[in-house]
Amino acid sequence: MDELMIVANVAIIFGVMYKLFELYAKRKERIMLIEKLPPELLDKEKVKCPNSSSPSGFFSALRMGCLFLGIGLGLIAGYCIVYNTQPAYFSNYDHHVNETVSLIYGASVLIGGGIGLIVAFLVELKLNKKNEE
Repeated sequence: MDELMIVANVAIIFGVMYKLFELYAKRKERIMLIEKLPPELLDKEKVKCPNSSSPSGFFSALRMGCLFLGIGLGLIAGYCIVYNTQPAYFSNYDHHVNETVSLIYGASVLIGGGIGLIVAFLVELKLNKKNEE
């Protein structure tokens, strides 16, 4: 088993390094292609970006804030569920109860984070409609 872990770690490190080098090489290639484009294709007045009227930093902060808020609320909801349904978790150690508790926490965090991102999307959509009017 240890030999397999060594091979897996080396493969993961090699894969990450390869992807980083590939990312930088493709970035330079894209920059060279953009520099070769004719200037009339790069006219910013003709090209309309989807979120050009609103700063993208605001929406990324909104997304992250809603995501973390959802994760926090998911943790609180998970604790309440565990407290009410698994009293054996707080009194003694049982492997099956521990697995159930970890499942409850994981599911509630993922559900809370997903709901937070959906709320961020709806707020962003509403703000975009308000800016277009």
